[in-house]
Amino acid sequence: MNDTQVTLVGCVATRIDFRETPGGPSARFRFAVTPRYFDRRTDAWTDGATSFYTVWARRSLAVNLAGSVSVGEPLVVHGRLRVRDAPADGERDRWFSADIEATAIGHDLNRGTAAFRRVVKTETPLMPNQNAAVV
Repeated sequence: MNDTQVTLVGCVATRIDFRETPGGPSARFRFAVTPRYFDRRTDAWTDGATSFYTVWARRSLAVNLAGSVSVGEPLVVHGRLRVRDAPADGERDRWFSADIEATAIGHDLNRGTAAFRRVVKTETPLMPNQNAAVV
C-alpha cells in the first residue's frame, strides 16, 4: 500500500477533542505549521503563511495525547497525509481539508523540555492488598 508519510513541526491550535468510540479511543486537534525563512532583503527571519491540519490519533496514542498535550505546545507529528475535497454549497465551490492520521506525536524538544512517563498497562485495576499488615 502506498501512503504519503509526512512529519510536521508546529503548535497545537485547538484543545484536544477526545472521544470513546465503538472502535476504541479517538482524539483530534488542529495543528498550525508556520514556516520561517531568512529574508535577505530585510536581513531578518520572517514567518511564512500558516497552514492548518487536522490531526487524528487512535487507540493508546489518543489516550496518551489527551493526557499530555495542551493548546499552544510545540509538537512534532508523524503520520499519513489525507487530502479530502468535497463540493460546498454551490456546484463550482469546493473545500479542501488536509488531515494527518498520526502514528507518532511528541513534544518539540528544540523549544522546551519534557518529562517522559511510561504508561503501565495492567489486566485488572490495581487494588490495595486488603490482607497486608499495617506496620
